[in-house]
Amino acid sequence: MSIELSYWEKESFFNFDVIIIGSGIVGLNAAIHLKKSAPSLKIALLESGFLPTGASTKNAGFACFGSISELIEQEESGGLSGLASIIDRRWKGLLKLRNLLGDKTIDYQCLGGYELFRKDDNFLASKCVSKIEHYNCLVNDIIGKDAFRQNDKKIRSFGIKSVSTLIENQYEAQIDTGKMMLALIQYAQQLGIQIFNNATVNKIQKETEFSLLITKHGNFKCKKLIVTTNAFIKDLLPDIDIVPGRGQVLITKPIKDLKIKGTFHYDKGYYYFRNIHNRVLLGGGRNIDFKAEETTFFGQTKKVQTALENLLNNVILSGVNYEIDYRWSGIMAFGKSLEPLIEEIKPNIFCATRCNGMGIAIGSQTGEDVAQLVLKTL
Repeated sequence: MSIELSYWEKESFFNFDVIIIGSGIVGLNAAIHLKKSAPSLKIALLESGFLPTGASTKNAGFACFGSISELIEQEESGGLSGLASIIDRRWKGLLKLRNLLGDKTIDYQCLGGYELFRKDDNFLASKCVSKIEHYNCLVNDIIGKDAFRQNDKKIRSFGIKSVSTLIENQYEAQIDTGKMMLALIQYAQQLGIQIFNNATVNKIQKETEFSLLITKHGNFKCKKLIVTTNAFIKDLLPDIDIVPGRGQVLITKPIKDLKIKGTFHYDKGYYYFRNIHNRVLLGGGRNIDFKAEETTFFGQTKKVQTALENLLNNVILSGVNYEIDYRWSGIMAFGKSLEPLIEEIKPNIFCATRCNGMGIAIGSQTGEDVAQLVLKTL
């Protein structure tokens, strides 16, 4: 049954200069930058979920640019200059996010980041320690100071067991993801940007002078279209070269006298945890079964959840009584290149995707970059 729309509805609610599909961190930043640069533009975001779907409201809230073991792998795949470029993008992206919303609004806390190595990880630990000076030189050119140092003395203060080596990143921070996204949504709305939730786009129909977006609520029309649905982008643009990656997460109930403070990485960044309101938030484990986690379906698997609980029991909270409160998952997008994919893929149709698990760090810059592409065509 088709929905009958009035002339007024079609003109005011379904006809825009720019439509952005996806109201995550990239989509919202793109809309905000467009509206601030060209206030007369009529802009809308179409979001398939009741809340932003994917990873923007489901991540761990790490404001980081990579642990040493992650940087080693990324340098091997993208080269030193490519790694320098992406670290610069991550750092400047975080600064843009903080300047836009304010540290207090997003509960930004620079408590440091820590990469853990267990006693049976001696080879990887030695390799990473040997690279500290190398990556400090690289980061120093971007930030102006060294970031990394070995700091094994802190292991005991965190109450962590079976860990022999700890590398600290003094510039890693954490944010409250929910507060960040709520603030971005409110900022966009204050600028006059329309946000439509539960508005799944089933098809993009390219016309000569505009794009027609087919939804169950009616057909939206726009002169310029930006697709920022990250891992879900292949539903609308199947030729895009990205692979989804599900991140499974759990959180404990509050724990009295919880000692951990800061953000923590383990096993080349495939596991990550932090203290949030005296709870342990722990996520990761997709490296246990990459193929199974290359999915856009939300949910948990016994294999990954068991690995997360083992890490809690044997390392993070060894000997501490705790209860798991609840679990969730988020969907990230990865690709062969470290750089996000930002381009005009068809005349007046743009995409911004492939955040490679670093959406908090690069989302603001990625949104601004795709907005700049659009502005050049106006």
